[in-house]
Amino acid sequence: MDKYIQTVRQKNDAFFAETARRPTSFVETFGCQQNEADSEKLRGMADAMGYAQAADAAHADLIIVNTCAIREHAELRALSTIGQYKHLKAKNPNLRIGVCGCMVAQEHRIEELKRSYPYVDFTFEPAALDLFPEILCEALEYGKRSFSIRQTSESIREGLPILRESPIKAWVSIMYGCNNFCAYCIVPYVRGRERSRDFSCIVEEVRALVASGTRDITLLGQNVNSYNGGCSFAELIRKLSEIDGDFRLRFMTSHPKDVSDELIAAMAESSHAARQFHLPMQSGSDRILTTMNRRYDMARYLNIVHKLRAAIPDIALTTDIIVGFPGETELDFEQTLNILREVRFDMLYSFIYSPRKGTPAAALDNPVSEADKSARMQRLLTLQSEISLEINRRLIGKTAVVLAEGKSKNNPDFMTGRTESNKLVHFKAPDSVTGRFTPIRIVRAEPYALYGELEN
Repeated sequence: MDKYIQTVRQKNDAFFAETARRPTSFVETFGCQQNEADSEKLRGMADAMGYAQAADAAHADLIIVNTCAIREHAELRALSTIGQYKHLKAKNPNLRIGVCGCMVAQEHRIEELKRSYPYVDFTFEPAALDLFPEILCEALEYGKRSFSIRQTSESIREGLPILRESPIKAWVSIMYGCNNFCAYCIVPYVRGRERSRDFSCIVEEVRALVASGTRDITLLGQNVNSYNGGCSFAELIRKLSEIDGDFRLRFMTSHPKDVSDELIAAMAESSHAARQFHLPMQSGSDRILTTMNRRYDMARYLNIVHKLRAAIPDIALTTDIIVGFPGETELDFEQTLNILREVRFDMLYSFIYSPRKGTPAAALDNPVSEADKSARMQRLLTLQSEISLEINRRLIGKTAVVLAEGKSKNNPDFMTGRTESNKLVHFKAPDSVTGRFTPIRIVRAEPYALYGELEN
């Protein structure tokens, strides 16, 4: 990889010497936190190759679109964005456009890009992220379009350059791929089977981040608690918790079938592990969970919830819900609502089911009507909003330690930050508190945000 980085770097240095202008790159990201982490590596590699960052695609000499395939809507959004770049290629024939991410790990999407998007120069899938410099180098040297799903080794390339979005918060990928094959999910097919980084590399990366001033670190994986990179995930949490410094440690996403007593104990004993746990449920119906191939039932799920709250009484729980999975009856959906009433999640992420080509669920009969999906989604959101508001109102008058992240994008009169339980807080404070853990007294609550004042 290094030789390709150097080759492109030399080309860009020569361009700069001739024009007094650095070639620029722009990375457009769709999808999950893992994609965001991948894009930080793409920006890092582009930087190492001598590209300056463009403010937008219109001013870029290199555009990389990092796509998502979790739902068809995400793919259509990415394709729409790519379609808008046609005129940029016409204005700048030297522009190179690449498409990566989960969408292009599917043969039918690659064929569509080859056929209908002649201005796209190359693609590479998530497992081939480290091949980006080589693929770009070939595109620049030979001018040939490159489209294929490449066979990559089971090993993980360490030491990729990273250009992080924030000096305060960081994503740290600890594993890639997924072995679960939930019936509705395309991820195992596009990201491959599970591959874990060696724990020593993760510990080194987190230690360096803490030393540089990073205060909020999130460990990433499609199923982090199946991590197996020389130790268990619980052991990894213990090792990271031994690092000196003032920081919070988070992780996502967990699969209930792999939540162990050891992990819960490691979290409870850690002074760095945030009092927050994202535990995707997907449905409150055992029958639907079986059809989804989730490999747990609600008794197992509720037992985990009980153990978490017994070990960490102030823990904030969040979840994922899929509405309208094929065969979901009104009774199934009511069971989901009943679980919400029982568990009382701090927040949930909800999705209306849409079939994904290539997944087992796409072949299931008995689809739920769009009208029923929409109506159920509204009932779900209404109930959760009531629960979230009730939980947040209990915080009024209390003081929370908030990591100040900077000015609010929507209202620059306010700073924003996150509590240990990952609740969003708006407050007025000088810029000097940015990047610091700051005591904030909560004075107002909304379902998904809190408002507070600096504690005197």
